[in-house]
Amino acid sequence: MADMQDTMLLGLEGIKKTILHGGTGDIPKLITGAKVTFHFRTQLCDDERTVIDDSKVAGTPMEIVIGNMFKLDIWETLLSSLRIGEVAEFWCDTIHTGVYPIVSKSMRRIAEGKDPVDWHIHTCGMANMFAYHSLGYDDLDELMKEPKPLYFVLELLRVQQPSEYNRDTWALSDEERLKVVPVLHGHGNKLYKQGHYQQATEKYKEAIICIKNVQTKEKAWEAQWLKLEKMANTLTLNYCQCLLRMEEYYEAIEHTTDIINQNPGEMKAFYLRGKAHVEVWNEAEARQDFSRVLDLDPGMKKAVKRELAVLNMRMEEKNQEDKIKYKGMF
Repeated sequence: MADMQDTMLLGLEGIKKTILHGGTGDIPKLITGAKVTFHFRTQLCDDERTVIDDSKVAGTPMEIVIGNMFKLDIWETLLSSLRIGEVAEFWCDTIHTGVYPIVSKSMRRIAEGKDPVDWHIHTCGMANMFAYHSLGYDDLDELMKEPKPLYFVLELLRVQQPSEYNRDTWALSDEERLKVVPVLHGHGNKLYKQGHYQQATEKYKEAIICIKNVQTKEKAWEAQWLKLEKMANTLTLNYCQCLLRMEEYYEAIEHTTDIINQNPGEMKAFYLRGKAHVEVWNEAEARQDFSRVLDLDPGMKKAVKRELAVLNMRMEEKNQEDKIKYKGMF
Protein backbone atom coordinates (compact mmCIF):
# COMPACT_ATOMS: atom_id res chain seq x y z
CA MET A 1 0.00 0.00 0.00
CA ALA A 2 2.97 2.36 0.50
CA ASP A 3 2.96 3.08 -3.22
CA MET A 4 -0.59 4.29 -3.24
CA GLN A 5 -0.06 6.50 -0.21
CA ASP A 6 2.94 8.12 -1.82
CA THR A 7 0.98 8.69 -4.99
CA MET A 8 -1.64 10.50 -2.95
CA LEU A 9 1.11 12.38 -1.16
CA LEU A 10 2.01 14.11 -4.40
CA GLY A 11 -1.63 15.01 -4.73
CA LEU A 12 -1.15 16.05 -8.34
CA GLU A 13 -3.01 14.90 -11.38
CA GLY A 14 -1.07 13.22 -14.12
CA ILE A 15 1.60 11.66 -11.88
CA LYS A 16 1.92 8.05 -10.75
CA LYS A 17 4.72 7.01 -8.40
CA THR A 18 6.17 3.53 -7.92
CA ILE A 19 8.94 2.94 -5.36
CA LEU A 20 11.66 0.71 -6.80
CA HIS A 21 14.00 0.81 -3.80
CA GLY A 22 13.13 2.16 -0.35
CA GLY A 23 15.18 4.98 1.19
CA THR A 24 16.19 5.72 4.78
CA GLY A 25 15.13 8.21 7.44
CA ASP A 26 12.43 10.84 7.16
CA ILE A 27 11.60 12.66 3.96
CA PRO A 28 13.99 15.67 3.91
CA LYS A 29 12.42 19.12 3.88
CA LEU A 30 13.21 20.83 0.59
CA ILE A 31 13.22 24.47 1.60
CA THR A 32 14.01 27.31 -0.82
CA GLY A 33 17.75 27.41 -1.40
CA ALA A 34 18.35 23.75 -0.52
CA LYS A 35 20.67 21.99 -2.96
CA VAL A 36 19.43 18.58 -4.06
CA THR A 37 21.73 16.00 -5.68
CA PHE A 38 20.14 13.07 -7.48
CA HIS A 39 20.45 10.68 -10.39
CA PHE A 40 17.74 10.62 -13.02
CA ARG A 41 16.77 8.58 -16.03
CA THR A 42 14.15 9.77 -18.51
CA GLN A 43 12.31 7.22 -20.64
CA LEU A 44 9.56 7.23 -23.22
CA CYS A 45 6.42 5.25 -22.50
CA ASP A 46 6.91 3.02 -25.56
CA ASP A 47 7.36 -0.76 -25.50
CA GLU A 48 11.14 -0.40 -25.44
CA ARG A 49 11.00 2.21 -22.70
CA THR A 50 13.49 4.16 -24.84
CA VAL A 51 15.98 6.05 -22.67
CA ILE A 52 16.23 9.75 -23.53
CA ASP A 53 18.68 10.86 -20.84
CA ASP A 54 20.51 9.07 -18.06
CA SER A 55 22.74 10.91 -15.57
CA LYS A 56 24.56 7.71 -14.66
CA VAL A 57 25.66 7.29 -18.28
CA ALA A 58 26.68 10.98 -18.32
CA GLY A 59 28.68 10.13 -15.20
CA THR A 60 27.61 12.96 -12.92
CA PRO A 61 24.51 13.32 -10.80
CA MET A 62 22.21 16.27 -11.28
CA GLU A 63 22.11 19.20 -8.85
CA ILE A 64 19.30 21.67 -8.51
CA VAL A 65 18.59 24.42 -6.03
CA ILE A 66 15.02 24.48 -4.78
CA GLY A 67 12.94 27.53 -5.67
CA ASN A 68 15.40 28.64 -8.30
CA MET A 69 13.94 28.91 -11.71
CA PHE A 70 14.96 25.43 -12.65
CA LYS A 71 12.53 25.18 -15.52
CA LEU A 72 11.26 21.70 -14.79
CA ASP A 73 9.21 22.57 -11.69
CA ILE A 74 7.74 19.12 -11.64
CA TRP A 75 11.08 17.62 -10.56
CA GLU A 76 10.97 19.66 -7.35
CA THR A 77 7.59 18.13 -6.61
CA LEU A 78 8.76 14.59 -7.36
CA LEU A 79 11.96 14.95 -5.33
CA SER A 80 10.04 16.25 -2.34
CA SER A 81 8.39 12.82 -1.97
CA LEU A 82 11.70 10.89 -1.75
CA ARG A 83 13.80 9.71 1.17
CA ILE A 84 17.62 9.67 0.95
CA GLY A 85 18.70 6.64 -1.06
CA GLU A 86 15.20 6.01 -2.41
CA VAL A 87 14.77 5.11 -6.09
CA ALA A 88 11.32 5.71 -7.53
CA GLU A 89 9.74 5.77 -10.94
CA PHE A 90 7.30 8.52 -11.78
CA TRP A 91 4.98 8.42 -14.74
CA CYS A 92 4.21 12.02 -15.73
CA ASP A 93 1.56 13.10 -18.16
CA THR A 94 2.20 15.57 -20.99
CA ILE A 95 1.03 18.55 -18.91
CA HIS A 96 4.19 18.11 -16.81
CA THR A 97 6.67 17.19 -19.55
CA GLY A 98 6.22 19.92 -22.19
CA VAL A 99 9.40 21.84 -21.35
CA TYR A 100 11.53 18.72 -20.85
CA PRO A 101 13.26 18.92 -24.29
CA ILE A 102 14.54 22.43 -23.54
CA VAL A 103 15.86 21.38 -20.14
CA SER A 104 17.39 18.25 -21.64
CA LYS A 105 19.21 20.27 -24.29
CA SER A 106 20.90 22.37 -21.60
CA MET A 107 21.92 19.29 -19.67
CA ARG A 108 23.34 17.62 -22.76
CA ARG A 109 25.31 20.65 -23.82
CA ILE A 110 26.85 20.89 -20.38
CA ALA A 111 27.66 17.17 -20.38
CA GLU A 112 29.31 17.57 -23.80
CA GLY A 113 31.35 20.47 -22.48
CA LYS A 114 29.71 22.93 -24.89
CA ASP A 115 28.24 25.14 -22.18
CA PRO A 116 30.11 26.31 -19.11
CA VAL A 117 28.93 24.30 -16.16
CA ASP A 118 29.46 27.09 -13.67
CA TRP A 119 26.29 28.80 -14.60
CA HIS A 120 24.84 25.42 -14.58
CA ILE A 121 21.72 24.09 -15.97
CA HIS A 122 19.86 27.11 -14.73
CA THR A 123 20.27 28.66 -18.13
CA CYS A 124 16.94 27.18 -19.02
CA GLY A 125 15.13 30.50 -19.00
CA MET A 126 17.56 31.46 -21.66
CA ALA A 127 17.39 28.19 -23.48
CA ASN A 128 14.18 29.35 -25.10
CA MET A 129 15.87 32.47 -26.25
CA PHE A 130 18.97 30.78 -27.56
CA ALA A 131 17.41 27.72 -29.14
CA TYR A 132 15.60 28.94 -32.16
CA HIS A 133 14.59 26.46 -34.75
CA SER A 134 16.06 23.16 -33.78
CA LEU A 135 17.29 22.04 -30.39
CA GLY A 136 20.13 20.32 -32.22
CA TYR A 137 19.06 16.83 -31.15
CA ASP A 138 16.59 14.84 -33.25
CA ASP A 139 14.93 13.01 -30.37
CA LEU A 140 14.32 16.30 -28.54
CA ASP A 141 12.99 18.03 -31.65
CA GLU A 142 10.58 15.13 -31.98
CA LEU A 143 9.38 15.62 -28.37
CA MET A 144 9.14 19.38 -28.86
CA LYS A 145 6.83 18.87 -31.85
CA GLU A 146 4.70 16.33 -30.05
CA PRO A 147 5.03 16.27 -26.25
CA LYS A 148 4.50 12.83 -24.71
CA PRO A 149 4.11 11.41 -21.21
CA LEU A 150 7.49 10.37 -19.78
CA TYR A 151 8.88 8.15 -17.05
CA PHE A 152 11.38 9.75 -14.69
CA VAL A 153 13.34 7.36 -12.51
CA LEU A 154 14.87 9.41 -9.68
CA GLU A 155 17.39 8.41 -7.01
CA LEU A 156 17.86 10.93 -4.20
CA LEU A 157 21.52 11.13 -3.15
CA ARG A 158 21.69 14.11 -0.81
CA VAL A 159 20.05 17.34 0.31
CA GLN A 160 22.17 20.27 1.53
CA GLN A 161 20.57 23.18 3.35
CA PRO A 162 21.39 26.72 2.12
CA SER A 163 23.90 27.31 4.92
CA GLU A 164 25.89 24.22 3.95
CA TYR A 165 27.32 25.27 0.59
CA ASN A 166 28.47 28.29 -1.40
CA ARG A 167 25.82 29.91 -3.51
CA ASP A 168 26.38 30.81 -7.13
CA THR A 169 24.66 33.60 -9.11
CA TRP A 170 21.89 31.20 -10.10
CA ALA A 171 21.24 30.48 -6.44
CA LEU A 172 20.52 34.07 -5.43
CA SER A 173 17.21 35.59 -4.43
CA ASP A 174 15.50 37.85 -6.95
CA GLU A 175 16.60 40.96 -5.10
CA GLU A 176 20.23 39.80 -5.00
CA ARG A 177 20.03 38.83 -8.65
CA LEU A 178 19.00 42.29 -9.76
CA LYS A 179 21.92 43.73 -7.79
CA VAL A 180 24.31 41.40 -9.64
CA VAL A 181 23.06 42.52 -13.08
CA PRO A 182 24.84 45.91 -13.26
CA VAL A 183 28.03 44.28 -11.97
CA LEU A 184 27.95 41.63 -14.71
CA HIS A 185 27.03 44.33 -17.24
CA GLY A 186 30.07 46.37 -16.21
CA HIS A 187 32.36 43.33 -16.43
CA GLY A 188 31.00 42.55 -19.88
CA ASN A 189 31.63 46.09 -21.11
CA LYS A 190 35.17 46.03 -19.77
CA LEU A 191 35.94 42.68 -21.45
CA TYR A 192 34.42 44.00 -24.69
CA LYS A 193 36.68 47.06 -24.62
CA GLN A 194 39.67 44.79 -24.06
CA GLY A 195 38.69 42.73 -27.09
CA HIS A 196 37.73 39.61 -25.08
CA TYR A 197 34.44 39.14 -26.90
CA GLN A 198 33.78 35.52 -25.97
CA GLN A 199 34.23 36.25 -22.25
CA ALA A 200 32.10 39.36 -22.55
CA THR A 201 29.25 37.29 -24.03
CA GLU A 202 29.38 35.01 -20.96
CA LYS A 203 28.93 37.99 -18.63
CA TYR A 204 26.09 39.46 -20.70
CA LYS A 205 24.39 36.08 -20.96
CA GLU A 206 24.60 35.51 -17.22
CA ALA A 207 23.12 38.96 -16.59
CA ILE A 208 20.29 38.29 -19.06
CA ILE A 209 19.56 34.99 -17.31
CA CYS A 210 19.34 36.77 -13.94
CA ILE A 211 16.85 39.23 -15.41
CA LYS A 212 14.78 36.61 -17.25
CA ASN A 213 14.44 34.51 -14.12
CA VAL A 214 13.15 37.44 -12.09
CA GLN A 215 10.95 38.46 -15.01
CA THR A 216 9.13 35.11 -15.21
CA LYS A 217 7.58 35.94 -11.83
CA GLU A 218 6.18 39.27 -13.03
CA LYS A 219 2.96 39.80 -14.96
CA ALA A 220 3.74 40.15 -18.65
CA TRP A 221 3.62 43.68 -20.11
CA GLU A 222 3.12 45.36 -16.71
CA ALA A 223 5.44 48.14 -15.51
CA GLN A 224 8.02 46.02 -13.65
CA TRP A 225 8.06 43.38 -16.43
CA LEU A 226 8.63 46.08 -19.06
CA LYS A 227 11.44 47.59 -17.02
CA LEU A 228 13.16 44.19 -16.85
CA GLU A 229 12.50 43.64 -20.57
CA LYS A 230 14.26 46.91 -21.36
CA MET A 231 17.27 45.88 -19.24
CA ALA A 232 17.39 42.49 -20.95
CA ASN A 233 17.19 44.09 -24.41
CA THR A 234 20.09 46.43 -23.66
CA LEU A 235 22.21 43.45 -22.61
CA THR A 236 21.10 41.37 -25.59
CA LEU A 237 22.16 44.18 -27.92
CA ASN A 238 25.58 44.27 -26.22
CA TYR A 239 25.68 40.51 -26.66
CA CYS A 240 24.93 41.01 -30.37
CA GLN A 241 27.73 43.53 -30.65
CA CYS A 242 30.08 40.79 -29.44
CA LEU A 243 28.57 38.37 -31.95
CA LEU A 244 29.37 40.80 -34.77
CA ARG A 245 32.98 40.97 -33.59
CA MET A 246 33.05 37.17 -33.41
CA GLU A 247 31.63 36.98 -36.95
CA GLU A 248 28.52 35.13 -35.73
CA TYR A 249 26.33 37.14 -38.10
CA TYR A 250 23.34 34.83 -38.38
CA GLU A 251 22.93 34.52 -34.62
CA ALA A 252 23.15 38.31 -34.35
CA ILE A 253 20.38 38.62 -36.96
CA GLU A 254 18.17 36.20 -35.00
CA HIS A 255 18.51 38.01 -31.66
CA THR A 256 18.08 41.50 -33.10
CA THR A 257 15.04 40.35 -35.09
CA ASP A 258 13.58 38.97 -31.90
CA ILE A 259 13.95 42.35 -30.19
CA ILE A 260 12.57 44.22 -33.22
CA ASN A 261 9.48 42.00 -33.28
CA GLN A 262 8.72 42.99 -29.69
CA ASN A 263 10.00 46.60 -29.87
CA PRO A 264 9.73 48.03 -33.38
CA GLY A 265 11.15 51.34 -32.15
CA GLU A 266 14.50 49.93 -30.99
CA MET A 267 16.95 51.85 -33.20
CA LYS A 268 20.07 50.05 -32.03
CA ALA A 269 18.57 46.67 -32.94
CA PHE A 270 17.99 47.84 -36.53
CA TYR A 271 21.50 49.30 -36.67
CA LEU A 272 23.21 46.09 -35.47
CA ARG A 273 21.02 43.92 -37.67
CA GLY A 274 21.85 46.12 -40.63
CA LYS A 275 25.57 45.66 -39.92
CA ALA A 276 25.10 41.88 -39.74
CA HIS A 277 23.19 41.88 -43.05
CA VAL A 278 26.07 43.79 -44.65
CA GLU A 279 28.52 41.06 -43.67
CA VAL A 280 26.42 38.30 -45.24
CA TRP A 281 25.66 40.28 -48.40
CA ASN A 282 21.95 40.77 -47.73
CA GLU A 283 21.97 44.07 -49.55
CA ALA A 284 18.23 44.83 -49.64
CA GLU A 285 17.76 43.90 -45.96
CA ALA A 286 20.74 46.00 -44.88
CA ARG A 287 19.49 49.07 -46.78
CA GLN A 288 16.03 48.63 -45.28
CA ASP A 289 17.39 48.39 -41.74
CA PHE A 290 19.59 51.47 -42.14
CA SER A 291 16.69 53.49 -43.52
CA ARG A 292 14.68 52.48 -40.40
CA VAL A 293 17.62 53.67 -38.27
CA LEU A 294 17.41 57.11 -39.88
CA ASP A 295 13.62 57.23 -39.45
CA LEU A 296 14.05 56.51 -35.75
CA ASP A 297 17.10 58.73 -35.19
CA PRO A 298 18.19 61.22 -37.86
CA GLY A 299 21.29 61.89 -35.73
CA MET A 300 22.65 58.55 -36.97
CA LYS A 301 23.20 59.98 -40.46
CA LYS A 302 27.02 59.89 -40.32
CA ALA A 303 27.18 56.34 -38.93
CA VAL A 304 24.70 55.07 -41.52
CA LYS A 305 26.62 56.75 -44.32
CA ARG A 306 29.74 54.93 -43.16
CA GLU A 307 27.91 51.58 -43.03
CA LEU A 308 26.45 52.06 -46.52
CA ALA A 309 29.96 52.69 -47.82
CA VAL A 310 31.04 49.37 -46.28
CA LEU A 311 28.00 47.73 -47.88
CA ASN A 312 28.93 49.05 -51.33
CA MET A 313 32.47 47.81 -50.84
CA ARG A 314 31.26 44.35 -49.73
CA MET A 315 28.89 44.04 -52.71
CA GLU A 316 31.67 45.14 -55.07
CA GLU A 317 34.04 42.49 -53.62
CA LYS A 318 31.35 39.85 -53.96
CA ASN A 319 30.64 40.77 -57.58
CA GLN A 320 34.35 40.51 -58.38
CA GLU A 321 34.54 37.11 -56.67
CA ASP A 322 31.44 35.88 -58.48
CA LYS A 323 32.86 37.02 -61.81
CA ILE A 324 36.05 35.05 -61.23
CA LYS A 325 34.09 32.06 -59.98
CA TYR A 326 31.72 31.95 -62.97
CA LYS A 327 34.36 32.83 -65.53
CA GLY A 328 35.76 29.34 -65.32
CA MET A 329 32.28 27.91 -65.89
CA PHE A 330 31.55 29.34 -69.31
